[in-house]
Order: sequence, then structure tokens, then C-alpha cells
Amino acid sequence: MLEGRAPWEYAALLAALPWMRKLPRGDGHPVLVFPGLGANDLSTAPLRALLDALGYATQPWGQGFNFGPRTGVLEQCKARLQDLQRRHHRKVSLVGWSLGGIYARELAKECPAQARCVVTLGTPFTGHPRATNAWRFFEMVSGHTAHDATLLDAIREAPPVPTTSIYSKTDGVVAWRCSVMEPSPLAENIEVQASHIGLGFNPMALYALADRLAQPEGQWQHFEPKGARRWFYKTPHATD
Repeated sequence: MLEGRAPWEYAALLAALPWMRKLPRGDGHPVLVFPGLGANDLSTAPLRALLDALGYATQPWGQGFNFGPRTGVLEQCKARLQDLQRRHHRKVSLVGWSLGGIYARELAKECPAQARCVVTLGTPFTGHPRATNAWRFFEMVSGHTAHDATLLDAIREAPPVPTTSIYSKTDGVVAWRCSVMEPSPLAENIEVQASHIGLGFNPMALYALADRLAQPEGQWQHFEPKGARRWFYKTPHATD
């Protein structure tokens, strides 16, 4: 029932667009965006349209529906990342919604020289797989088990580049504790009020995303909710 808020979040985005277009401008670097489980690039179109308007060179993942890490998927993601870096002569920011965030994190681990930063939206990278309400669907469509202990240990490891996890304690699909990292000089968590389905077009989540992407390369700092932002954001330093 918590996911019933998503249409209202989309309506809120439309209402907030004049304000959102006044966010800090991007510097033109490429941003590769990954959709969530069972979704395709259409689901990330509003997010990418906003980032395009802010001056980024956004790119969809371009592999149709995301049905998990089937044969060849991760290899194509890596090739797309490397091609973007070569064409733009700039490091690429990686943005992933839900399962798409796992791809973003893993690519940054494998190709840190090409990755500028990682931002995930409601991505379950820690905790037990059954803490999400989508694990059966994941196993059905991907052909993989959600209970591979070795794989889960690898996924929990944070990338070696600036990484932000944006999550919601009222997420109706992913248990919020599964989206919280141990904070470090390169890792942070930002809590917003949103549904899981609405994270990709929730104005507060997109504001935080745009703020993270706008930081100059090599000068990344933790998100600080100062002034009025303290009413809308929390930056926990632990999972409790």
C-alpha cells in the first residue's frame, strides 16, 4: 500500500519542474542510468530528462527490460561505460534505481578509472535477500538464486569511488536497512520520504541526486542538509 504514493510523487515532480530546473548546473559529464528490476529505460526517462536539462550528457542502459544479470548483461554494461568515457574524455557518473544500483556499484568496482561517482536509489546491497518484496520475482526472471552467500558478500563491499545511497524508510519494496552503507570518506547515506516506485521521480530524491552529481570532480564532499534542507533529509551514520 505504501507504493500507492508513486502517482502523487510524479505529479509533485511536474509541479516542481520550474524549481528543479534552477538546481546547480551540471558540467556536461556523462551519466549512465540503470533501471530497476522488471523496468526499462522508459522508467528512467523523467530522471534523465531533468539531468539533461541541467547540462549532463545522460545515457540509458539500452538493454531493454532489466531482468537481472543474465548472460552478457554485465559485459554490455561495462562496454557502454568504457565507450562513454572514451567518447566524452570524462569519467562517467553511474546512477542506478533499485537493482540498477547493483550494476552501478559493481561497474565502479571493476572500472574505477572510468567511474566518477555512484548514486543509488532504493538499492538493496546488504542484508538478507528476503528483506525485499521482490526476491521471488528476481529469481523467476533472472534464473539466479538470491541466496548466493559469496555473491552477497561481494555486493556489500562499497565501490572505491564517491558513493551515495538515497533510500526511504517508507519504501514498500526494499527494507531500508538493506540500503544503508557504513559511512566512510567516500560513502554516505541520504534518507528521503518516498515510495520505492516513486524514488526515480520524487522531487526530494532528485534534488539530492542533482546535488551529488554537481560536485566538481575530485572535490567530493558529504551531503550536508543545512537550513531548510534539514526538514527533508537525514544523513544517518548507522543503521539503527
